[in-house]
Amino acid sequence: MGADAVMIQPTVLLVPFPAQGHVTPMLHLARDLAAHGVAATVAVPDFIHRRIAGLADAGGCGVALASIPSGITEDAGAGDDTPGFGAIAHAMEHHMPAHLERMLTRGRPIACVVVDVLASWAVPVAARCGVPAAGFWPAMLASYRVVAAIPELIEKGLISESGTPISSNQYDMEDQMIRGLQILPAQVELRTKELPWLVGDNATQKSRFAFWLQTLHRSRSFRWVLVNSFPGEAGCAAAADEDVQRPARQGPQILPVGPALLPGISSAEFTKQQQPCSKNPSMWRADSTCIGWLDAQRAGSVVYVSFGSWVGPIGPDKIRELALGLEATGRPFLWALKRDPSWRAGLPNGFAERAAATGRGKVVDWAPQEDVLRHGAVGCYLTHCGWNSTVEAIQHGVRLLCYPVSGDQFINCAYITGLWKIGLKLGSMRRDDVKGCIGKIMEGDEGRRLQEKVTALRGKVVTAEARRSADRNVRSFVDEIKRDHPLLMQIYSVL
Repeated sequence: MGADAVMIQPTVLLVPFPAQGHVTPMLHLARDLAAHGVAATVAVPDFIHRRIAGLADAGGCGVALASIPSGITEDAGAGDDTPGFGAIAHAMEHHMPAHLERMLTRGRPIACVVVDVLASWAVPVAARCGVPAAGFWPAMLASYRVVAAIPELIEKGLISESGTPISSNQYDMEDQMIRGLQILPAQVELRTKELPWLVGDNATQKSRFAFWLQTLHRSRSFRWVLVNSFPGEAGCAAAADEDVQRPARQGPQILPVGPALLPGISSAEFTKQQQPCSKNPSMWRADSTCIGWLDAQRAGSVVYVSFGSWVGPIGPDKIRELALGLEATGRPFLWALKRDPSWRAGLPNGFAERAAATGRGKVVDWAPQEDVLRHGAVGCYLTHCGWNSTVEAIQHGVRLLCYPVSGDQFINCAYITGLWKIGLKLGSMRRDDVKGCIGKIMEGDEGRRLQEKVTALRGKVVTAEARRSADRNVRSFVDEIKRDHPLLMQIYSVL
């Protein structure tokens, strides 16, 4: 008898933060890792698993989906509702760790855990199990730089120890800009009141900031952070266009991988017989009649409106003004608006029915966004500036009308309007402003300039070279996993 060495794939477990904008890019990353010879499993809380189980690998891309008990009741994650941040944070810190630990210590050995930076609860679990952890940042590199600069923001006196803005003049508080820290290029104007953790009332802001401090502390153990960004995205002078970057204060190795995560075939070497991966499953039921309605519209004529699935409603007064502003443009519009009283409060009586009857507009609970943005009838996208939405719009060459609401959306908006110049910021939701801004972006010299800019940026993001650059970073990450854990790469079968 003898022994033959049989090569097997290293296993990587990926842990996203439980929100659509985090699960989607994590699934894309898992598929790209699988294309590089890694056995990838994405572990999601049970309330998400119930929605997408059986769909995540419909295209045969080698990605498994696992469920982690969360302790969140059925009602909290049922239908189109999502558990609140407080419930999710409690589940991540107090209920899910023990279950993840069992996943890491039983069955096939795990070579690495890839942890969404916002799901840092998994980092100490991996450490206890002796499994190396890498970070994944599903947003743009610039927002990672801002969060990583929290110690410097405190040191420079721009924010307090509890994360709130500080100003020597109370009248300047609203307009105080973040300058001179080398974390953002000069063209990007970000106010201290727009920092990602400043969400809700004072108590909520302090709680969010404490969450970020804990996240930063845990993230120090990362050797790598894979970032969902594209070449030159950050626009910073220091290492902005290099494939591999490190933050100024000797942090983990930063690997931009964004172009490799774009929908479609991975940049890794698939054989011609392999089929493209299917679209990622949505946590929301999309209204497929959108596409038929778009087919009946003129090319470039439709205003698409969506504020994502995670941020809260913008309020009844703004909803009313936005509806009347859309109506006043006389242009066709497609509006994805949750069928929920808190989201639709303020919608004028009969608005949706009136729009449908005239054929001028369509209001749906949720739209198949990738299909909508690639449709030739769409002329601009009124968006909250979530990063996934921003990247999808760039990928399909759609101009943006920006109305950021919270979190990293203000940073994304600052890049869209200040550095890339592919969109306009909507200053208010007053109907006249809505009508005027849509007119500017859809026609005339300004509209043409914006379209030229977004077309040029699209050319940088979706090129073969951009994908090759991202692919090199993914391959480098996989190679290091294999090199650091050689025993996981072979088993011996006695013949």
